[in-house]
Amino acid sequence: MDRPIRVLVAKPGLDGHDRGAKVVARALRDAGMEVIYTGLRQTPEQIVNAAIQEDVDCIAVSILSGAHSTLFPKISKLLAAQDASDILFVGGGVIPDDDIPFLKENGCAEIFTPGTPTTVTIEFIKANIKR
Repeated sequence: MDRPIRVLVAKPGLDGHDRGAKVVARALRDAGMEVIYTGLRQTPEQIVNAAIQEDVDCIAVSILSGAHSTLFPKISKLLAAQDASDILFVGGGVIPDDDIPFLKENGCAEIFTPGTPTTVTIEFIKANIKR
C-alpha cells in the first residue's frame, strides 16, 4: 500500500443533514485516509461515478431520510454494473436495526448507526478494503 486508503463520503437522495457525514469524514482523515466528500443530495449514479473517477477504496454513505432501503441497493447494483464491486461499500445514519439485514444482503458491507465510535468505522474499513 503505497498510498493512503481513499474513501468517498456521500449523502444520497434528498437528505439535507450532513453533520454526521462531516464528523466521519474528519475522523477518517485524521486516521490517515484520503477523503473525498461529494456533498449533499447526490444520486446513486453520481456517487458511483465519483467513486470510480476518484479511484476510491471505499464508499461511505450517510443517510437520515429513511430512503436507505431504496438508495443503498441501487448504489450496490450500479457498482456491480460498472464492474466496481471491489469498492467497499458501507453505510451509516438513522437506520432501523430491522433494516440492516436487508441492506447487507443487498451489497452494503456494514451499517454504522448513531453512537458508533468512529474508531469502529475506521477499523472496519482498514480490515475490509480490497487492494
